[in-house]
Amino acid sequence: MAVSDKIKREVTKLRQQLEHHNRLYHSLDSPEIPDADFDTLLARLQFLESEYKLESPDSPTQRVGSEALSQFSQVTHKQAMLSLDKVFNEGDLQAFEARIGKRLDTEDKFEYSCEPKIDGIAVSLLYRDGVLERAATRGDGVTGEDITHNVRTIHSIPLRLRNVGAGSLIEVRGEIFLSKPGFKRLNEMAEVAGSKVFVNPRNTAAGAVRQLDSRKSAKIPLQMFCYSVGIVEGVALPAKLSEIFKTLDQWGLPVNPDRDVKTGIKSCLQYCLKLLKKRSSLTYEIDGAVIKVNNLTLQKELGNNARSPRWAMAYKFPAEEKTTTVIEVEFQVGRTGTITPVARLEPVFVGGVTVSNTTLHNMDEIKRLGLRVGDTVVVRRAGDVIPKIVRVVSSITNKHPKVIRLPKNCPACRSVIEKDGEVLYRCSAGIICPAQRKEAIKHFSSRSAMDIDGLGDKLVELMVDEGVIESVADVYAIKAEQISALERMGDKSAANLIKAIEKSKQTTLPRFLFGLGIREVGEATALQLVNYFGDLDKIISADTDSLEQVPDVGPVVAQHVSVFFNNDENLTLLRRLQEYGIIWPKVEVSDNVKPLNKQIYVLTGTLELMPRSEAKSRLIALGAKVAGSVSKNTSCVVAGPGAGSKLSKAEELGVKVINEKDFLALLNELNN
Repeated sequence: MAVSDKIKREVTKLRQQLEHHNRLYHSLDSPEIPDADFDTLLARLQFLESEYKLESPDSPTQRVGSEALSQFSQVTHKQAMLSLDKVFNEGDLQAFEARIGKRLDTEDKFEYSCEPKIDGIAVSLLYRDGVLERAATRGDGVTGEDITHNVRTIHSIPLRLRNVGAGSLIEVRGEIFLSKPGFKRLNEMAEVAGSKVFVNPRNTAAGAVRQLDSRKSAKIPLQMFCYSVGIVEGVALPAKLSEIFKTLDQWGLPVNPDRDVKTGIKSCLQYCLKLLKKRSSLTYEIDGAVIKVNNLTLQKELGNNARSPRWAMAYKFPAEEKTTTVIEVEFQVGRTGTITPVARLEPVFVGGVTVSNTTLHNMDEIKRLGLRVGDTVVVRRAGDVIPKIVRVVSSITNKHPKVIRLPKNCPACRSVIEKDGEVLYRCSAGIICPAQRKEAIKHFSSRSAMDIDGLGDKLVELMVDEGVIESVADVYAIKAEQISALERMGDKSAANLIKAIEKSKQTTLPRFLFGLGIREVGEATALQLVNYFGDLDKIISADTDSLEQVPDVGPVVAQHVSVFFNNDENLTLLRRLQEYGIIWPKVEVSDNVKPLNKQIYVLTGTLELMPRSEAKSRLIALGAKVAGSVSKNTSCVVAGPGAGSKLSKAEELGVKVINEKDFLALLNELNN
């Protein structure tokens, strides 16, 4: 089946989104979206990969969580710590049992071990000769973080197992969490001390196990419930998981008192529903129940998928909802300039946390809800992570309604706000906006822009956080001693970076223009603008009509360019950069028609002799348009090793195809 570029782009975007959210949730403890939304993205990616045979070993569907944080020692799990597939209703739970029966070729009812799904941090405890040797987080399922120093401070975890002697190696897996009473006491003490209160139990527990100073962890009353074992040597274990729990209890390890054993999936569902009813009365946070085949021999026979066992399933509980009042709506500026409305709420306890604000995403969402300041709304804490407003209860009770309007100017820098696509709005300033400065400097320094070797993302963030730089112009004013004073930066590193900064001053106008980060002005568009106008001042003074005469520059891009160069602060920044010595060769603009004018080229496969970005630039300089997909209007396809669907499509349509050697020969011929 031929796969369209649209499908491939969607798969690429989904993978990027999932990796981003994986890291936020598993490594940084700062999730942006609800579990339910993450599950939707993952399910969509799983469907596309299966339907179009786009499986890849580096896809988020083949892994669990994200990589370990670099400041901890890394631990490789001898046996992977897998995630669990999720179901949300009775039908899906029954389908789970049906799959098991089909795989084992039996209609018998199975015995299941049932337990609450704790909302905490998955960890592995390794006991050698009965003594705790190492504790690690799950990480990405294969590699985790060594947190032994913090786990030793948790009183419910024994440092030595009872009745376990020499010659044994036992890996116990469980969930570290903070109880509701423990969380309440922490915040009461924080309020008395006048310090910052904690957001929720899960994030507090995650932060505690990742403390570099174990004395800080010891102040958090963490607990743990064991849920399974991994590698076990030198000890005989029972044949059923429920009996293993009893053995763990005899060894002195904590196990959940609310676990049970059920026969048949209907009994499991009854267990889940009963647990859901008592959810609010439990002393710990849960977001569902876990159902596992009880017999270990059957577990082994059923085996695992790439990221989850076939013999276990998480039954997720529905999101909790509460009503509250919208006090005000404020607008925040994201790191890429997106303007996002945020609702300030009358504080309400929902899903285990006190919620006082939530994102409204965009103005279309406000319109869909029919929301006004002062309205009573239903807040749902979806997936027990991120709260959101799901509906307005009644506008009639709002005695003083206030219409929510998008501001005309950016809250961070007062620049004009412009629409970006169907629903988003962005600050037009870009590179000079304080809220966007980190991303602007990263982009400006990148390989395709000013190519400042050594000025990577982490160093940019550190220099901005430390107040060393505030804008891209400050990069050229920085001193070696300022760099060497930063963490993990010595004199040699500082000297090398200063050299790279100095070297970057000798650039090209297309690179410089691209580095400014103007909305929708990529490398190709920057090159087209330079080839058409030949001079930066002419680009700055061009009106939108003139800009639209540039090949492939339409009304939207022309408007972005015009708005950027009509901003006085942006012009001041450009003058500063040039005063610091940034120069480029003069560009000769020719009135002659270029040899590949109006021709459409497509690059596919691996180019071995020339970087794809350079090939694209050379084609554009010769007047060609470089497209991402093949159609009947394509003039020529340049195919390198590994070319796939684009090459097939070209052959099907009878489009001319050349290899890289012929392509280079063509470039040499046209440039002579």
